[in-house]
Amino acid sequence: LGPHLVKRAFDIVVSAGLLLLFAPLILVLAILIPLESRGSAFFVQPRVGENGKLFPFFKLRSMRKDAHLERADVLGPTDDGILDRYRNDVRITRIGSFIRRWSIDELPQLMNVLLGHMSLIGPRPVLEEELHDLPVHGERVHLAKPGLTGLWQVSGRSDLSWEESVRLDLYYVENWSLPLDAIIVLRTMKAVLTGRGAY
Repeated sequence: LGPHLVKRAFDIVVSAGLLLLFAPLILVLAILIPLESRGSAFFVQPRVGENGKLFPFFKLRSMRKDAHLERADVLGPTDDGILDRYRNDVRITRIGSFIRRWSIDELPQLMNVLLGHMSLIGPRPVLEEELHDLPVHGERVHLAKPGLTGLWQVSGRSDLSWEESVRLDLYYVENWSLPLDAIIVLRTMKAVLTGRGAY
């Protein structure tokens, strides 16, 4: 119980601090995004969280309005190559391409962390329609809160195959420790600064 309390305390302190730090940037983008593409600056979507419960997943909108309704038409079925297809996703706006490259679109998820929907470090937040693509015992990824970052991000993000991403998530859930979280935080800083695997 002790390490989990430390993890939650870390989540609250860091997410609150980062929200204050990045509030001006989020405000500017909240004005610019609707100027390029009509609609809200924020995108809210149900994702599968801890113990399989759905939660509202927050992002700055990086695609044209209602792009999630075009997902199947643009990307095709959720199979092994879907992460690779994000590289040439025609739904992404010009501002969206920039904020995705540097993971700025993920900043509103700090509110998810503060509210307890997510952790700073954890498995990748899964879409409902991706559940049927999880391998045998893949649902074990939901034993932990999904993370703003995780092994899936520091190991390549969209450069990974679906199977590799799930495998890393399962490894994290089954081998979680505070030192592992510390390593992931350090590697995340490097991944964000290089923009590796972000599309």
